[in-house]
Amino acid sequence: MEVLDAETWQACATAHAERVDAFVAPHLARRETGVKHPVHDFLFTYYSQRPAQLRRWHPGYGVRLLDAPAYDGLKGYADGTVTTAYVRKQRPMVEALHRLLSATAARPAHFGCFGLHEWAMVHRLADDETRHADWPLRLGGAGTDAVVESHRIGCSHFDAFRFFTPSARPLNTLSPTAADRPDFEQPACLHAGMDLYKHAFRLTPMVSSDLVADCFELARDIRELDMRASPYDLADLGFEPVRIETAEGKQEYAAAQRAFAERGSPLRARLIDECLRLLAVG
Repeated sequence: MEVLDAETWQACATAHAERVDAFVAPHLARRETGVKHPVHDFLFTYYSQRPAQLRRWHPGYGVRLLDAPAYDGLKGYADGTVTTAYVRKQRPMVEALHRLLSATAARPAHFGCFGLHEWAMVHRLADDETRHADWPLRLGGAGTDAVVESHRIGCSHFDAFRFFTPSARPLNTLSPTAADRPDFEQPACLHAGMDLYKHAFRLTPMVSSDLVADCFELARDIRELDMRASPYDLADLGFEPVRIETAEGKQEYAAAQRAFAERGSPLRARLIDECLRLLAVG
């Protein structure tokens, strides 16, 4: 058991809050005024981790915080540390997460999806029916539909596929479900990369918040590519489109996707190692 005195752990907690506040604070300011951001709000509206939860620092299982009464009322804690009983109780979740992460890491990366999942989510919808109806489609409705219908769509991620419109679902070459994620997810998928953040915060407070923040920053950057390659025109927000309907845009997307897969690989490995560490708790 590593023991941290109050001065040490409070410095860590402050540094963590300052790190994530660069992204959390603008979101909270927008929420206060009712302003929506289709790119930067996603990590707080789609995922269940609340800003206050992201800001709170945790050392992870195996560390005891001295003079930390505020932690004793938190999930999993007693006497300044995450309890062994709590870790044991989370075993089914950790086992399932380990299976998914390991299967994803072992699968070959595919770089030919070109972000068409976002296009399939608006296929044949009226302008006011899209998920981000405040923002126009770059190619208009007919042009967007033509892109979807002229490409091979092979989305492997259920949480993207489930938002396809009814007319687009049959166009996907795969049929992932919530029950068979380990059979489909692959390490180059943008959504699988963003979900590393979800997996990390689900392991909270058993893993260090440093790992959670690393995954959060990856997800933040991936989301920008995800929406730059989408059919929406977000130029007014400062996002230059990746025109995946062109050969040049496809090359740009695949190169960025490859870079994110390389960034995500060590984070996925760290999460796998954390799962193994937690599963070894007797």
